[in-house]
Amino acid sequence: MSQYYDMGDQTLWNPSNGASRLFMSQVSVYQAELGLPSGIGPMQADECQIDPRAFKAFVDALLAWHRRMSHAVMAALSEGFVATVLVLAGRAGIEVNWHPAALAESGELKDVQVPPAPHSSEGAWAAALRQKSRELARFMAS
Repeated sequence: MSQYYDMGDQTLWNPSNGASRLFMSQVSVYQAELGLPSGIGPMQADECQIDPRAFKAFVDALLAWHRRMSHAVMAALSEGFVATVLVLAGRAGIEVNWHPAALAESGELKDVQVPPAPHSSEGAWAAALRQKSRELARFMAS
């Protein structure tokens, strides 16, 4: 059995039920973390619709959040989800914002790791995440 993630008439992803269930659980986690709806609708009769505007806003906010991450464990836990979302955005033709203005330091320190996690350059971070997303796309049936 499998489920369908569609945007309009286009199927972006057709994962197994287990992969879909895990992904939807993570969607809920990151919606709560970001305080923003994902645009990924409820799964009904093995299909869900993705709202392109809400999804773009979610992807951009997720990337900004992930880039600011200074906690190595949290960054590692979120990397796979971020890469999966980037595959869906790419298949939907959504151009993501790799250099969001929201990356400006807010001065607020949350979930700080001691010692601090090494921080890669903007270019290296984006290149590594793009590569992970490309590799993952090969295993995401559409």
